[in-house]
Amino acid sequence: MSNDLERMERLGALRERLYSEIGKSIVGQRQVIDELLLTLFAGGHVLLEGVPGLAKTLLISSVARAFNLEFKRIQFTPDLMPSDVTGSEVLEEDQSTGQRVFQFIRGPIFANIVLADEINRTPPKTQAALLQAMQERQVTIAGKTYDLDPPFFVLATQNPIEQEGTYPLPEAQLDRFMFNIRIDYPELAEELEVVHRTTGAPGDGVEPVMTGEEVLEFQRLVRGVPAADNVVEYAVRLTRLTRSRTDDAHPQAKEFLSWGAGPRAAQYLILGSKARAALDGRPTPSIDDVRAVALPVLRHRLVTNFHAEAEGVTTDDLIRELVAAAGD
Repeated sequence: MSNDLERMERLGALRERLYSEIGKSIVGQRQVIDELLLTLFAGGHVLLEGVPGLAKTLLISSVARAFNLEFKRIQFTPDLMPSDVTGSEVLEEDQSTGQRVFQFIRGPIFANIVLADEINRTPPKTQAALLQAMQERQVTIAGKTYDLDPPFFVLATQNPIEQEGTYPLPEAQLDRFMFNIRIDYPELAEELEVVHRTTGAPGDGVEPVMTGEEVLEFQRLVRGVPAADNVVEYAVRLTRLTRSRTDDAHPQAKEFLSWGAGPRAAQYLILGSKARAALDGRPTPSIDDVRAVALPVLRHRLVTNFHAEAEGVTTDDLIRELVAAAGD
């Protein structure tokens, strides 16, 4: 246990260095960076939502540099094919024998951090190319399975306001994102700083803070953090309150939701709370940690109905209500 506490202290110190390095290119957005780090240390994937110009792509590339991980960016477009993501087999001639053989050319999915930029601009067939990679950390091409090198993260972005020419993400794919992080407009002082930085001389670049091996070590540390029974029970109870078609549903869920969260939500609530405790140097998470990660874990797993839209009730409104109703 003492070794784990020492590693937690080290992780906390590294977090401050990560803030410092990422802050060279990103102004403010402390909560967004916090939630992003929680997901990475829990071994999950992230869906980032925000209007254009809020530096979503820059944030992800800065995180990749700070973690010293291999980074690939895929611009999702309507004509993108699955093979453009995973790779494909190409017929080549062996110079020594003259025989033609199939050679697998790896796609951009073979990286540690994969940025799926504007993921909702490509058809479901191509979106599905990510499913196996996100869940199993593997890619199957022509009957052969290839492992993805750990650590492996998919960080996807989408624009929440421009829906023309987009394809909504399937529920099965949404469920594989641990967090749905929303980036809002910066505060006045932050926006002034952004304008000064981006219109002046270039500043210092982001320097690596940790290695892939250290990321894996801290992921193992987070997994090993014990969670008390009452914390797990709270996470499960909160998840069950969202299921509008069951007897356990909260009245607001029955009124405003057509579909609730599955078991993976409770798993991610606990993993997120463990990561939050570890980053703070605490040996075990509390119910407050579960509450703190409830919004990013649940908001993309709840499907509101027409009544909610007519009443102006959002998923975030419902989650706050359910968090309070779940008790202690």
